[in-house]
Amino acid sequence: MIPRWREAFAEARLVTPEQARAQAGAGDRVWVTSDLDRWSGLVSNLSRRGAILSVLSYAPNSLEAFQALGAGARGYAHALSPPELLRQVEMVVTHQGIWVWPELLAQVVGGAFRTLGGEAMLQKETLACLTEREQAVALAVAEGLSNKAVAKRLAITERTVKAHLGAVFRKLGVRDRMQLILKLSHQEQDAL
Repeated sequence: MIPRWREAFAEARLVTPEQARAQAGAGDRVWVTSDLDRWSGLVSNLSRRGAILSVLSYAPNSLEAFQALGAGARGYAHALSPPELLRQVEMVVTHQGIWVWPELLAQVVGGAFRTLGGEAMLQKETLACLTEREQAVALAVAEGLSNKAVAKRLAITERTVKAHLGAVFRKLGVRDRMQLILKLSHQEQDAL
């Protein structure tokens, strides 16, 4: 067991895939590394039994993340994440949430915005309360760009992007990127 895993979860037990298949059941929290042979089958099997699964990868990528989520995992993170992040993943998945790294979430959010009609669905009054720069940040985030990519596109710092995004969330009365997408595509009444 990697020391940062032990630090994050002192009470955790390291078991083989065979032991996990034999012992894990409903409500058990199980972490599987994607370097195991047939890891997705293990995740699928344990998920069907009601275990709460997270997949850790030494080389995270979008394809593997979607494979993990498709197999029934609720979390997908880098295997060498700091203990604090591992505990966050654990808290989110234990409370029925889904955890993926921010860049992947941005891609999913951007895809949702495009699926819901994108900028063609925007009505000017939705963005009227925002400054021109806040509007640019909101639209770039809605397209699925990460804060780093927004900063590069608009030639500003990531810190400035975060400040503008905070103002956008506050002014539009939303908590996160997904709610922003729903607000911009006029779907928030159905989803919130």
